[in-house]
Amino acid sequence: MTEPTAGLPLSAPEALTVLGALVLVLARWLPGRLRGPAALAAGALLAGSVTVLVVTGLRWQLVPVLVVVAVVGGFALAPLLARRSGRAPWRARWWPAVPGSVVCAVLVATGPVAAWAFPVPEFPAPSGRFPVGTETVEWSVPAARTEREKQPGTAGPRPLVVQLWYPAGRSAPDARRAPYLGRTEAEARTVSAALADYTGVPGFLLDGLPRARSHAVPGAPVADGGGRFPVVVFSPGLGGVRTQNTAWAEELASRGYVVAAVDHPYDSAAVVLSDGRTLRTRVTATGDRAKDRALAEEWTRTRAADLRAVLTRLERLERGEAEGRLAGRLDVGRVAAAGHSIGGAAALQAARQDPRFDAVVDLDGFPHGPVGGRFGQPVLALTQEIGRGTDPDYLPRLTRVLERSDATSYRLTVPGAAHLTFTDAPLYLPPVPGIVGSLGRTEGHRITAGATLSFLDATLRRTPVDLPAALSAHGEVTVHRPEGAR
Repeated sequence: MTEPTAGLPLSAPEALTVLGALVLVLARWLPGRLRGPAALAAGALLAGSVTVLVVTGLRWQLVPVLVVVAVVGGFALAPLLARRSGRAPWRARWWPAVPGSVVCAVLVATGPVAAWAFPVPEFPAPSGRFPVGTETVEWSVPAARTEREKQPGTAGPRPLVVQLWYPAGRSAPDARRAPYLGRTEAEARTVSAALADYTGVPGFLLDGLPRARSHAVPGAPVADGGGRFPVVVFSPGLGGVRTQNTAWAEELASRGYVVAAVDHPYDSAAVVLSDGRTLRTRVTATGDRAKDRALAEEWTRTRAADLRAVLTRLERLERGEAEGRLAGRLDVGRVAAAGHSIGGAAALQAARQDPRFDAVVDLDGFPHGPVGGRFGQPVLALTQEIGRGTDPDYLPRLTRVLERSDATSYRLTVPGAAHLTFTDAPLYLPPVPGIVGSLGRTEGHRITAGATLSFLDATLRRTPVDLPAALSAHGEVTVHRPEGAR
């Protein structure tokens, strides 16, 4: 009942609250015989809608609307109460009422505007033939020596929380969809608060995230047919969380891929473990360029090791050495490493270190660490629109990496894209070009998923695709061919 109405940033109770508030404001200017009935009708409407909002959870965007209701409601009720008591009704003069009504109308309008700027994200429906299922697993892997030395309290195994999106069979029409940021709404609230703290914004600005539901059904049966699905192992951005590319992951799963996204302990804003512990991020910049570059290289190495460890666990799952609904359904001979931002750098490094990865998708990731040495996998690198604010080392380093591949690789620069365009952020942040690009709420997702699928179909499934032509539909394509190739 409190989910946003399709195409609108407000739920039905929220929209009725805004409507009731506007009627109260305008009632002052109606003919005398209509003022009382209009005020009473608005009051009845507000009594019902506000009660629902209080019970189900009030969003901050509606606070100024309720302030107007309280103020204007008092003025609207005063004449009615005066008549009942036999006194002459008091009514404000028109000249101070005009600016007051204007101010109140503006305050009411801020509710829908704020809800539009910070909406409960509404995820694009996956376009593939498969419904989407999801499950979250927790695995323990050995911690690296450097992590044990630098992170107090990490002497034991390193816990990895991994979320899987997969092609599913049909679920019941009323099957509950997965919360966006966690296995439960409580976990989603914890992660939302941690993301707000990490990015330095007030927590209430992101209060729509715990309310959001994706399209995936937790624990849905795997799609019938017995076939095996190619795998994409994903690493989020610095401080990011495993669900930050949910729309992208669901689209890939609907097209027959399994996506395994990793929460990196002490890096992701918050990692909520099954035993109730929450591991907070410990990654911070120093402000010193050289030190921060060294830290980024260290974080990239740790993440690359996590991606390799996840692939090892997926191989065990495929061989039946671990229990899971995807046992026997993973094609671990066709695997891509993928990531956003520093996660893209980790995907590049993991593939260069481990030939089990067959391809790489780098979503606007600066290649940290050494760029020398050849490797065999093809790479698709999606980049934001390059401008004056772009790190001048970004494209030269990325080009050197792509030129070291022994397979044809591609760089796709997307006009109008910003760094966060390649994530779910445009679905819930204000559409400010400097933050999420100028492609709107869903166009960035369409481009990111479309380009990724064209590349994965060509490299993992060997589907005949004119890849440069398919990618050029989304932006400017640069093809990097191996040395000696035409």
